[in-house]
Amino acid sequence: MKAKIIVKECIIVDGAECDGCGFCNICDLDPNKICDNCMNCLPDSDYKAIIIDKIIMDKNNSN
Repeated sequence: MKAKIIVKECIIVDGAECDGCGFCNICDLDPNKICDNCMNCLPDSDYKAIIIDKIIMDKNNSN
């Protein structure tokens, strides 16, 4: 049985494989900073959420 080699795809350059350059980890707002997921680069609508406080299941559905 041969081992399968999984190649990670670059998220910056379409069709290229990841070479570990780290460019994808650079902050969009401050190029001297590593991204820390502060979300300041995204508009509010891109990451707003709702709180789910209750899930009502259909009693007729057996799944």
